Amino acid sequence: MRWSKALIPTHKEDPSHAETTSHKLMLRAGLIRKLTSGVYSYLPLGWRVLKRIENIVREELDAVGCQEILMPVISPAELWEETGRWGVYGKELWRVKDRNGREFALGPTHEEVVTDIARNEINSYKQLPFTVYQIQTKFRDEIRPRFGVVRAREFTMKDAYSFHRDEESLDETYRAIYDVYSRIFDRCDLVYRPVEAATGAIGGSSSHEFMVLSDTGESEVIVCECGYAATSEQAEGVIADVMPVEEPGAMEEVATPGMKTIEEVAGFLKIDPWRLVKTIVYVADEEPVLAVIRGDREVNEEKLAGVLGADIIEAAPPAVIEKVSGAPVGFAGPVGLANVRQVIDRSVEPLRNIVVGGNKADTHIRNVNHGRDFTVASFEDIAQIGKGDACANCGKAMDSFRGIEVSQVFKLGTKYSDSMNATFLDENGKAKPFVMGCYGLGVSRTVAAVIEQHSDDDGIAWPMSVAPFEALIVALNNLKSDAVREAAEKLYEELKGLGVDTLLDDRPDSAGVKFKDADLIGIPVRVTIGDRGLDKGIMEVRLRKSGEKSEVPKENAGAEVLAIVNGLRG
Repeated sequence: MRWSKALIPTHKEDPSHAETTSHKLMLRAGLIRKLTSGVYSYLPLGWRVLKRIENIVREELDAVGCQEILMPVISPAELWEETGRWGVYGKELWRVKDRNGREFALGPTHEEVVTDIARNEINSYKQLPFTVYQIQTKFRDEIRPRFGVVRAREFTMKDAYSFHRDEESLDETYRAIYDVYSRIFDRCDLVYRPVEAATGAIGGSSSHEFMVLSDTGESEVIVCECGYAATSEQAEGVIADVMPVEEPGAMEEVATPGMKTIEEVAGFLKIDPWRLVKTIVYVADEEPVLAVIRGDREVNEEKLAGVLGADIIEAAPPAVIEKVSGAPVGFAGPVGLANVRQVIDRSVEPLRNIVVGGNKADTHIRNVNHGRDFTVASFEDIAQIGKGDACANCGKAMDSFRGIEVSQVFKLGTKYSDSMNATFLDENGKAKPFVMGCYGLGVSRTVAAVIEQHSDDDGIAWPMSVAPFEALIVALNNLKSDAVREAAEKLYEELKGLGVDTLLDDRPDSAGVKFKDADLIGIPVRVTIGDRGLDKGIMEVRLRKSGEKSEVPKENAGAEVLAIVNGLRG
């Protein structure tokens, strides 16, 4: 491709609204353009990178026997109602109506659609197992799209689904796809880590996410040197007991005018935040529930939903809080609210003489003790585990890092086949539900993850495997020098003939502009052709990632570039 004929609109300055490195560089390098919030157009360079990653995904999945299909973006509400997800998926499910008023979903994922295919087309255990996948546009109506394509409302995803006769067969495919993902991210030259993850709206018995390490990642991962790793939503650990031995004191109300936060109350009463126990009112599947936890800890809503067996859990609005507790926001407590379900975190168990909300405005209660002053059916693990907490496996203090979730694998079991009556006949002629797995990979998100790990102050430094072009020829003064123009054209045609995907910068711009743009768009190998070099019979070859330069004889330039490109292809 000739740059003079290409749509590569680069910019010198970072966009003011872009927060992350990848978002800034994708805009500056002309990979994407924003259409509306969370929705982007891919320009030629961005599209080429996206297709390169798609091809890696296809090659690795096809190699283990997966079959590619394509399902509709839109699916009828009736399918989602069969599984119950129409009402519980949440506001991220993009709902639309046709001219007749029928409701549809713009697919964020396709479990219902693929299960419908299986129940209509697969009859016998002899047809199992099988795995199908698609690479397709997905839609999620994110409340706050951000970080460019990392958290977008429209995005490209690869989703795969496997069907089995039993859990043992599912385990084999789960491990195979897990290994496929490792090979995909290795080929994309990413530093990543698989971690235990929550199943979320997809459901199922277990799940792993692949996290690309990045300081700008949305996700926090908790890790231990013993090898344990999990997302903060899924992580388990041991919270240190900070309570000294004390005899229970007598309860007493204390005025705390306008003191709603832990910090305000602790400062006012001159106590440590852990001695305060906060009560947070939630609405779980339309029923109010109290989450009671140590004041210096946060509730993990994924864990709370699991304890409650709830599909939808949200913080209660002020009106509900006041109706349940009789107090405004900031003053709810567990004392006297036995008629509302309470989930007590196990960090509260060793505490004595705690301070809780008084269930009336501007009031807290001192010297509250569980068992005496409020009843605990059981202590549950609903706390967010973080850096410094003890590992549940080995007891050592855990660390954390931030990452970008680029893929996730799920063991669905019979969650969808049971609800959709999707069955096959076993060898005894008995109908049994399919055992299923689900495997998602964010293709467009992977583009951003690569840039986060492969960029510097000058721009992107693409790995060869996903670069939009393999080589860039920069012709200096090409409109003024016949020798430069002819040499650049000759090398361009030679490299194309050798199978090197090449971009020729034949623009009439200055050397400074061309070099700045070359560093910005990040093509792995750059060949510079100018009069001075040609007078000495050489061309300069520079590697974008390392900055290493070499001078090669002009008559051998094609072969030299091919050798370098082949070496970087791996």
